[in-house]
Amino acid sequence: MADTASSHKLSALLDALRPEEEAEHVSVEELIQKIGERAFAPLMLVPALVLVSPLSGIPTLPTLGGLLILLIAVQDLIGRNHLWLPGFLMRRRLPAGKLHGALDWLEKPVAWVDRHTGERLRMLTRSPLRHVALVIIILITAAWPPLELLPMVTSIGAFAVSLLCIGMVTRDGVYIAAGYVFTAAVITLSVTLFNAGVSAGQ
Repeated sequence: MADTASSHKLSALLDALRPEEEAEHVSVEELIQKIGERAFAPLMLVPALVLVSPLSGIPTLPTLGGLLILLIAVQDLIGRNHLWLPGFLMRRRLPAGKLHGALDWLEKPVAWVDRHTGERLRMLTRSPLRHVALVIIILITAAWPPLELLPMVTSIGAFAVSLLCIGMVTRDGVYIAAGYVFTAAVITLSVTLFNAGVSAGQ
C-alpha cells in the first residue's frame, strides 16, 4: 500500500479502506496493512475520521480510537520508522457493513477537502513545527477516556485531530493552522462555560 500511503488525496485513502465484499468484520491490523506501517499521519487520520462519523456511537470505540491515535502520535514524535501496537488493539474488529456506511458518509467531505488543498504554509507540516501538532494530538486524545460518556466531546476532539492530520497528510499547513484555531476556540468556550457554571452556583 505504499502508493496509498504516499498519496495526498484523501479519497484514495478511503478507497483503500473499503472491506472486501464477502467480509463481515475488519480488524485494525488489516486496516493498518492497507495503509502501511510507516504512514503515521494517515494512520492517525483514519481513526480520527471514523470518530467524526456515526461510528463514534459504538461503545468503547472512542476510547480505543483515542488510544490508537495517541500511540501512533507518540511513536511519530520520537521518530520510530515502523509502528508497534499492542495485540488487543490490533485484534479489535469493526463490522464491515458499518465501516462501509462510515466511509460512504465521509465521501463528500473528503472530496471537498481534496478540492481545497494546496502547498500552503508548508513550514507547519515540517519538523520541528510538525512536532507541535503531534503534541496537541497527544494531549487531546489523552483526555478522551474520562470524557467518553459526555455527548459529542470525543467527536469534537476527533474533528480537531482530523484537521491536524489532514494538514500533515496533504502537506497543507492551512489545515494545521485551522486545527490550532479550532482547538483554541473549543478550550476557550469550555473554560468560559465552566466559569459561568461556577459563578451561577455561588
